Amino acid sequence: MRDTTREFAAWLEAGGHRVGQVEIQRVGEGWELRHLDDAGRADAETFTRWQDARAIANADDAGAFRPLKTAPNLRHGWRLVLRDIGEVRRALDFFYPAMFGVWLAHRSGQLAPVELRGTLARQTGMYRITQKLTDDQAQRLVGNQCRSDSGCLKIILWRISSGVPIATLPAEKFRAESAAPGCLPLLCHEACNILIAGARKIVKSEAGGAA
Repeated sequence: MRDTTREFAAWLEAGGHRVGQVEIQRVGEGWELRHLDDAGRADAETFTRWQDARAIANADDAGAFRPLKTAPNLRHGWRLVLRDIGEVRRALDFFYPAMFGVWLAHRSGQLAPVELRGTLARQTGMYRITQKLTDDQAQRLVGNQCRSDSGCLKIILWRISSGVPIATLPAEKFRAESAAPGCLPLLCHEACNILIAGARKIVKSEAGGAA
């Protein structure tokens, strides 16, 4: 089994300092996590348990629930002071669930992206209708819903199908190596439930509401 804490410590030692919108830095004998926009902010609320990351990650600045943790709307005004690297890694799993492990799998060649058509083919019940999504609808849906500035911070590794790449987002949205030095790329190897829900909505809407 993989020792993710040890590998996370190695990533930090190599210069890693940012995961998504969370900035990580050494403070005395421990570690401090903040929103990347809050460097030097003196009025940030201080938390000291790694479990506190759950509540921080659950709401945006307006207090609304964040169903997608990789959306670019993590709330501001907090600092999380933790004792050791193990606590930092566990806290990051609340901020960005499984993202460090996904990156490790990608780096070792063990991450297999799933085409959108493959994901849709598995849908049943009320989501079976998503199998009727056209390529044009898929392009528009992904272009609108997966934008890094308003939708999701992840780098997309999948295509619509083997012969149909996504053409409605900038090229850097598909390159894990485009992440800035010291920043862990958040990787998307399969369309999420929120995108599938969006696919259902667009198919039903443009089919005149037919189920």
